[in-house]
Amino acid sequence: MIEIPLRILLVEDNEADVLITRRTIQKLVRNPHIEVVEDLGSCRDMLINFIPDVVISDYNLPTCTGFDILHLVREKDPELPVIFLTGTIHDEELAENTVLAGASGYILKKYMNNLEEKLKPLLNQVVFRMSEKKEIRERLRQNKININQINDYLDNLKDDNRDQKENISKIKKNIRDYNRDKDEDDRKT
Repeated sequence: MIEIPLRILLVEDNEADVLITRRTIQKLVRNPHIEVVEDLGSCRDMLINFIPDVVISDYNLPTCTGFDILHLVREKDPELPVIFLTGTIHDEELAENTVLAGASGYILKKYMNNLEEKLKPLLNQVVFRMSEKKEIRERLRQNKININQINDYLDNLKDDNRDQKENISKIKKNIRDYNRDKDEDDRKT
């Protein structure tokens, strides 16, 4: 079982397929967060507001095609994995074109009774890619920490310079006051 609670966007208009896919995902992933949409507009909103780890999409939807979904996903996040779960792809050429266009994989709906077996390796790839990104995110986080520390150091230098300038100004003022007092004393004598 995948222990990372994946955020999955399911683009599907058939309620029976939604139920089967949900149950299968819940067998494969501990505590998945699954959002379901049926059209391109809702998919766009979820890509902006939900930020999924993977998109699983039917290929033939009432208002758009799988290529439309894939194009939208690539526009929003070129690295986001897209898996097609479809009954439309009957010939190998269309399946190859789907993968060549950037899909991470596809599963024919005629294999819904083996969906767990077919979906598991694809979700494992998603998790593997996430772990690679986790290292990159950790390096970015560490770089941000370093940059923040450098900025803090520079701010302290500025403060030190400001303090030094203030001290120099005070010293100059004291010297002027001393000279003025000395001049007054000299005039009195």
